[in-house]
Amino acid sequence: MKTILLTLLLSALQLTAADPLLEKCEVFPPGLNGIARYRIPGVVVTPKGTVLAYAEARKNGSSDWGEIEIHLRRSIDGGKTWGDSQHIAHHGSRLEGNPRKAAGGEREQTVNNPVAIVDRETGAIEFLYCINYARCYSMRSTDDGVSWSAPVDITASFEPFRAKYDWKVIATGPGHGIQIKSGRLVVPIWIAYGKEGDHAPSAAGTIYSDDHGKTWQAGDLCLPNEGDFGNPNETMITKLSDGRVMLISRSVSKANRKLVTTSPDGVKGWTTPVFHGQLWEPICMASIVAHPSKPGTLIYSNPHTLKLDKDGKEVPAGRGKRENLCIKLSHDDGKTWPINKVLDPGKAAYSDLGVLPDGTVLCLYEADTNIVCSRFNLDWITTP
Repeated sequence: MKTILLTLLLSALQLTAADPLLEKCEVFPPGLNGIARYRIPGVVVTPKGTVLAYAEARKNGSSDWGEIEIHLRRSIDGGKTWGDSQHIAHHGSRLEGNPRKAAGGEREQTVNNPVAIVDRETGAIEFLYCINYARCYSMRSTDDGVSWSAPVDITASFEPFRAKYDWKVIATGPGHGIQIKSGRLVVPIWIAYGKEGDHAPSAAGTIYSDDHGKTWQAGDLCLPNEGDFGNPNETMITKLSDGRVMLISRSVSKANRKLVTTSPDGVKGWTTPVFHGQLWEPICMASIVAHPSKPGTLIYSNPHTLKLDKDGKEVPAGRGKRENLCIKLSHDDGKTWPINKVLDPGKAAYSDLGVLPDGTVLCLYEADTNIVCSRFNLDWITTP
């Protein structure tokens, strides 16, 4: 009898462990700490399992330009609850000036495009951000995001890109960067080379560090603004099962699809970019992350919409609505995405993905004017 009861109990526990999981909580609601709107979310999980969620804290409105800081919240229980929001950037000398305002904007400082990179060799968190889309800074945390080093200006790492485009705007990510097998840290970036402050025309590539974030160098601009590729910009990055690095880029192209390219080392040797038919492009930042459950397993998040004309046909270079945020699952390193699950059918835009040590997936995303963290497992994704 005891054996039967024990067997039943173990079976029940196994069923519970495999049950679909979906939980949501607010992380950066509008009005938190007097901030009008939080945007541009990013999330990483440290080697100790601490979750770091960060975003642009837009003090006075939702515009890309204005008085903006970078705020961060920590979770030590896998994203279920969150500590106080802290202002982590920028704490160096103020750099003021807003080219979007003819008068009165010179006192504003736009701190933008935060990107965290987990260094699993040192345990440190490297953190990059930009100011006024004109300068780039790095800082480091060695205590799981509790405190941060003084910012270091690394704008010089973008200078080699001028050989191809005389940029006026620079931006990291947004989202998160990665560390590859060699220990190299790689961060996607984009540049714009129109008028001062304009975000187009644009192109995208990477910067990297081979000394654990002490210095940063330019990789290749592998996503040019050429031919069918219209203004590649906000780009996501992931590692593939064979060690290659993959970039998936937002663009304003007639194909209405994400651009994909791969490299053996995240710096050079990039393949010719191609449009992926299953990755719809509503002109919105997306995210991608490798899942440890099985080599080749990738998870992707983005609004799954297209702009259609009155006859139901795609509008070339149309801007789909930022809604219907979906989670896609691939088991072959992103070649195909057979599963597409709706996470939020309402207004939803930018997102970033992370994975906890137990395999639970975190999606930090813009839900209308809020920034929400969703926790789910692979069973939720695969359950109809």
